[in-house]
Formats: sequence, C-alpha cells, structure tokens
Amino acid sequence: MSENSKQTTNYSTPYDLDGKLPFKTAFPLGLQHVLAMFAGNLTPILLIAGACGIAAGSDQQVAILQNAMLVAGIVSLVQLFTIGPIGGKLPIIMGTSSGFIGVCQSVASVMGGGIVAYGAILGASLLGGLFETVLGFFLKPLRRFFPSVVTGTVVLSIGLSLIGVGIGSFGGGKNAQDYGSLENLFLGLVVLVSIVLLKHYGKGFASISSILIGIVIGYIVAAVMGMILPNTFSFTDPTTGTVAEATKSWVLNWDKVAQAPWFAVPKLMPVKLVFDLRAIIPIGIMFIVTAVETVGDISGITEGGLDREATDKELSGGVMCDGLGSSFATLFGVLPNTTFSQNVGLVGMTKIVNRYALATGAVFLIACGLFPKLAAIVSIMPQSVLGGAAVMMFASIVVSGIQLITKEKVSTRNITIVSVALGLGYGLGSNAEALTYLPEFVKLIFGGSGIVPAALVAIILNVCLPKEDHKK
Repeated sequence: MSENSKQTTNYSTPYDLDGKLPFKTAFPLGLQHVLAMFAGNLTPILLIAGACGIAAGSDQQVAILQNAMLVAGIVSLVQLFTIGPIGGKLPIIMGTSSGFIGVCQSVASVMGGGIVAYGAILGASLLGGLFETVLGFFLKPLRRFFPSVVTGTVVLSIGLSLIGVGIGSFGGGKNAQDYGSLENLFLGLVVLVSIVLLKHYGKGFASISSILIGIVIGYIVAAVMGMILPNTFSFTDPTTGTVAEATKSWVLNWDKVAQAPWFAVPKLMPVKLVFDLRAIIPIGIMFIVTAVETVGDISGITEGGLDREATDKELSGGVMCDGLGSSFATLFGVLPNTTFSQNVGLVGMTKIVNRYALATGAVFLIACGLFPKLAAIVSIMPQSVLGGAAVMMFASIVVSGIQLITKEKVSTRNITIVSVALGLGYGLGSNAEALTYLPEFVKLIFGGSGIVPAALVAIILNVCLPKEDHKK
C-alpha cells in the first residue's frame, strides 16, 4: 500500500492541478511566478505612498513595502487552498492591484495628500473589499451576464492592456533615462530568445522552468555587461537643461542587497485607517470593476491552463478572496490585493497549474516579507530582464481570450459584441483624452485602462442583442 502511494505521488506532474510535487521541482516553478509579479506588487505602493507624501526610504514606506510581500503570499495561499467558501482553489497568485492607481492618485489629490489621505485610501479599501466579498457571494445568479464571449473579451482586453507594459519593461522601464538603449534591448532579447529555445528545445526541467532559467541568464548577462561596459552615462535634464549623470537601468545594484537586513518583524497598521466619503465612493466603485477583472482573470486561468470554463464556485470563491484579501491587506498598510494578470499569462504560456508549485512561490513571498535580503535580490532585477519574459507572457493572455471567444460558434452576434467592445470600450480606455469633457468619476472608471469599458460594453451588448437562431 505504501509502495502504491509512493508511486502515485511520483505520477503527479506540474500540469496536474492537484497532487504534491517534489520540492526541487515545485520551488523553481513557484519562483517563476514571484519573479513575474514582484515589481508589479510594489509599484502601486511606491506611486500612491509618494503621492501622499510618504518619503522614499522612510520607516513607514519600508514597513508598507515589507508587508506588501507578506500579504501577497498569505492571500495567495488562501486563493490556492481556500478557507471555507473563500478562494477559487485555482493556480492564482495575488498581489497589490495596479488598477487602483488612478483612483487612489485622484483621492490623494482631492484630500490634499499627506498621511491622512493614505489612511483614507486604506479605510475605503477595507470597506470596498467587504463589498466585493458580498458581490462574490451572490455571483452565481449574475453568471448569466458572463458567457464565454463576454469573459473572452475581458481576458482579451486584459492581455492587450499588458502588452504595452511588457514592451515598456523590455526597453528598460519607461521612466528610465536610458529607455530603449541598445543594452536594454539586447538584454531583453537575450532573455526572450533563451525562454523560447528552452521551452521548445529543452527537455524536462529546462522546458517547464524556461521562464526562471531565462531570467537567471538575464541576471548573469547583466552582471557580465556591468564588468565590461560603462555603468553610467550623461544626459540632458529636460527640466533644467543641465547635463546630469545617471546609472544605467540594467546595472545590478548589489549594494542594495548588502544593505538589506537579514530579518525584520512585520508591523501591523503602520498607517492609521481613516474613513472619508471622498475616498469611499470612488474606491468602492473600483471594487465593482475589480470584480469584473477578476472574473476575466479566473476565466483566463481555466481556459489557458485547464482548457475549460470556470465553474460558479471557482468564480465566486475567487472574487470573495479578492475582497477579503484586500480588506486584510489594509490592516498592514497595503493597497488592495487582487488576482495578478501577469501570472495568468504565465499559466497560459507554460500550462503549469499545479497548486503546490505555486504555493512554494507564495511561501517565498512570505519569506521575502520576513527576510529583506531575499526581497532585495529579486528587487534589483533589471526591467529589461523582466520585459524579456513579459512580452511573451502577456501576449499569451490575448491568445487565451481568443480561445474563450471562439469556444462557441463565431456568429455575427458574437463578432458584433467583440468588435464594439474592443473598438469603442478598449479604444476609449486606452485613449483617455477623448473623455476630457466628461465628469471626473467617469474618467476615473473608464480612462484608467481599456479593460473596464470593454467589459461594460460587452455585458450590455450581450444583454441587448437578440440571440441568433442556429436551426439553419
């Protein structure tokens, strides 16, 4: 009996949703997910904390960033393995949502910035998360509004919105002074080519861990480049017109690793919660939007990784985990935690759906929150290295969206829904200037990305357009 059990364990593969893998196989696969989302998990906090006047490098900022990794790991474990009805029991990694950046910046501006504004954003997120949890509980009767043509359009718009982000990283990061430099493009290309070759010519571990190995190759190439090429360059500051010197964005900052402490205790409530209607209303509306995006992410996971549609229980549990995870995050000073679209793309590209493998990545995130040196090693990754992997991962989300849309017969009705949703909805979202003269709350909801308006247009058309008769 014992021998049979052992044999069964050996048959578990990374492509099985359930079943335990050997740690030496599971950990690199989980680490791939951490590398894919690490920078995106911290960026929203850096932006919003800065907009609220929390100084870079201050004790408060450091505590919030540390907690962001801890929270992402804990909420990911809940999403993977569930607590009661909370969690989708799917290969999903959670992290700080970038979808809230626009509305949080607006709230900070309206409230005049300061630590009180950040506290108000957290207070609104606490209530908004509870609201999304209730939405998730009642998601089953709303499921008829999300057939494959609607969820496919949402997934497609998520992928389209991320492709530009991937290319931005590929060039070194759009805020980098040397954005688009030959070194950055070369480094991104090395990573991309390495992943493609490993994925299709490698065998066993080399193939399934192609993302991780490609990123490690990127680190090595960047280190070698740092030894043989100049690390700094001169540029003209556009604001002052003076010549300044900066470090090239692809250079590995090992000093940051050396200076990071070995262990740090997470701080509960580093920022006091404030409840203000000026924050509660717009952020509450964004949680409705987030629920729609989460439905799209979960659909992308099941279609891209499991070749099936998501069940009512998976969608409901996933959305509830989004909500409660976001409320939990506020107790640690962290912005809302939601499903990470970057990792949806990774699952779609690799087809690796084993929950135990992703759990090792979630545990690593928790370790990064407790042991800052680990976090520092990941955080010094050049943007162009991440971009080399991202362009392929994000494009695979687009493919998953197309697969969902074409799951049913491609009818004239479905073509109309997708065409208008992407043309009008996604078009307006990605060109926010067209909404200049509309009320501010409309611009906040529809001008942040193409995902929300595309989803809304697809839902409305699906309800309004008559069903086609296929008897012919």
